[in-house]
Amino acid sequence: MRLNVVLRYMGIVMLLVAVFLFLSAGVSLIHGFDTGFYPLLLSSVLTAALGGFPLIFVEKTDRINIKEGYAIVVGGWLIACFVGTFPYLLWGGEFDIPTAWFESVSGFTTTGSTSLADIEALPNGLLFWRSCTHWLGGLGVVMFVLVILPSLGRTKMTLSSVEMSPLARENYKYKTQKIVRILLWLYVSMTLAETVLLRVAGMDWFDAVNHALSCMATGGFSTKNLSLAHFNSAWIEGITMIFMTLSAIHFGLIFATFTGQRNNIFRSEVVRFFIATIVVGGALISLNLFTTGVYPTFGQSVRYGGFQAVSVISTTGFATADTSVWPPLAVMVLILMMFQCGCAGSTSGGIKSDRVWLSLKVLRARILQQQHPNAVIRVKLNNVTQSEQLIGLALLFIVIYILITVVGSIMISATGMDLMSSFSLVAASMGNVGPGFGEVGSMANFSEISPLVRFMSTLFMLLGRLEIFGLIQLFLIKWWK
Repeated sequence: MRLNVVLRYMGIVMLLVAVFLFLSAGVSLIHGFDTGFYPLLLSSVLTAALGGFPLIFVEKTDRINIKEGYAIVVGGWLIACFVGTFPYLLWGGEFDIPTAWFESVSGFTTTGSTSLADIEALPNGLLFWRSCTHWLGGLGVVMFVLVILPSLGRTKMTLSSVEMSPLARENYKYKTQKIVRILLWLYVSMTLAETVLLRVAGMDWFDAVNHALSCMATGGFSTKNLSLAHFNSAWIEGITMIFMTLSAIHFGLIFATFTGQRNNIFRSEVVRFFIATIVVGGALISLNLFTTGVYPTFGQSVRYGGFQAVSVISTTGFATADTSVWPPLAVMVLILMMFQCGCAGSTSGGIKSDRVWLSLKVLRARILQQQHPNAVIRVKLNNVTQSEQLIGLALLFIVIYILITVVGSIMISATGMDLMSSFSLVAASMGNVGPGFGEVGSMANFSEISPLVRFMSTLFMLLGRLEIFGLIQLFLIKWWK
């Protein structure tokens, strides 16, 4: 593996991050030259300088192998998280090294957990930068690089195959260059649409832009300490629910729906399963909240229960209520949603609805095979027969995902944290959901959590965002030879 080639493309990632740091400095300038201006500007210059060196000293190459592709993708994520700490550390305040690293990783992985006790104390420039880390991480730092570098040719194919899982690529019937254009077009268009609607619903432009950036990335960073509960607006919550749901659906299917093609969201059985999960889960939570007297009216129970159901399953993590004090049934349904999450090909994290639905189909096929030993039973997804290799990979991913969650929960609980907090922390970090329960509930933050636990949480965030295998392979010594 050619390390110099890997460093060259990591340099391109840093240049992209530098552009958004510079834009954030511009926001600071517009908002009265606030205290975030110089940290953001200096961070932009420093990041651009670090990113420029590999481009100067390493020759351009049009071909990379799959190992180099993995190293570029994983290295790109890690270097983005690293340089993302610069403005936080330069600004100071609550930020020390563990806090800055946690905030940066949580942003780029679109987890949305925060270790800040007072978010509203941040200057507007830094608040915008937090939202930018979400927006960059949602579509994928490397996917953005593919968009702005149309001349990569075969390299683009290698990188996109590493960045997107086989399930995510399944609903794209286009060449790589068109895929990334579709992704960017949808991403930008829906972000702009949500910004305008949130402004009409009552947010000011700054809050509308920031929440739209977070929502489209299914991230969850807010400009307010109480998240969306601060606004106490049913209109804002309704608009956010619509876009959280859309952001958790395969972007290729959304594009196909807009362009009138047959393989659209209405014909996808995975999307139907995802929506059915939201409806059934939201109904169970709402009924449980009403029957246990958490909210006095059924309307309030539906409003808060439905919103949190969509927020969790889409892995956005916006909060309008303190779910840690909800009854056990509601909490259990949210935890199950926290594992399943949205669809492949979206900005959502977690196991993905595609894998869960596929595993249920495999289970059904296995039962039928027991009843009819001589029958040839094929597993189909959207009327397409799934290969044994893809089915095996999906089931292996689910097993490893659950295993890591269990082992991680044991490791966190060994630090002294209670079982519910430990388990939900790992599950929320792996799924890039954000809030969990107990000490890390929807209205809590990580400011009182030990630096060791926060660092471990960032590892789970990266594992979940890179869908486990990418990050693991990077640290296998034999793989580098």
